Amino acid sequence: MKKETSFTTQGKRADIGDLTINRILPNRYADAVGPFVFLDHIVPKSQPNTMDSGTGAHPHRGIATLSYILEGEDEHFDSAGNYAKVQSGGVQWMNAGNGIVHDETLNVDSQSGTNRTHAFQFWINLPAKVKAEKPEYMSIHSYDVPKKTLPDNRGWIKVIAGAYKDLHSAIPNYSTQFLYHIQLEAKKDFTLYIEKDIEIAAFLPTKNSILNNVEFQAGEFVEFDRNAGEITIENKLQGAIDVILFGGEPYTEPIVAEGPFVMNSRLEIADAYRDFYAGKYGKINYQK
Repeated sequence: MKKETSFTTQGKRADIGDLTINRILPNRYADAVGPFVFLDHIVPKSQPNTMDSGTGAHPHRGIATLSYILEGEDEHFDSAGNYAKVQSGGVQWMNAGNGIVHDETLNVDSQSGTNRTHAFQFWINLPAKVKAEKPEYMSIHSYDVPKKTLPDNRGWIKVIAGAYKDLHSAIPNYSTQFLYHIQLEAKKDFTLYIEKDIEIAAFLPTKNSILNNVEFQAGEFVEFDRNAGEITIENKLQGAIDVILFGGEPYTEPIVAEGPFVMNSRLEIADAYRDFYAGKYGKINYQK
């Protein structure tokens, strides 16, 4: 049995500097998909060699941020002393835990010499007990992202978070979660089976795709029902298409989000702001 579509929607503009950004989640229909409570799509764009592209130093508490860089170079600093750059295909992951300040800058890829940027940023909501723990950080270069070719040379799948068959991401799982990047070749199809009660959504970053016999447009966010069933992706175009699939088990604790914080109560939000302004998250040392 094929899963049914619950709703579809487009993002809203939320540009930063030279980056053109569509905010996909939360939206008018959903605050979360599994543990994922936020998704920004930094749309593909040619950039000047010198860009105004940084977020600036800002705090987080209660979430893990996950930046997946399709094109470009992402530089990360944080107040716990972590620093890394990842290039096209790489991932930056940070568990903000009980509070951290970070700064991320997306620029053109200095290694490949290309002048395009294209990326995603997700926020993964943490269980209450993990929100109280110390922050953690991990950078994953493109060659370490689990990837396999689909049967009959239909394309490939990358596991950014979670697992798919024998592929397992290095990113910690605090609940059932998955984030897949699927590239499907022309005139090919691919089917996944999703268990009952798992929340799942698809995002089509650049090209139209057919999902369970319905054609959706580039830039659409598509959420499916929670019944067990299949999702079949079909590519009727002449070139390859990309589909982002993500979700997991429902987050069962209360969700209270304000600014850069996602907690379980209004009191915890107030505490997050108080501790930040008291300097408890530390400061970034930009010397490297």
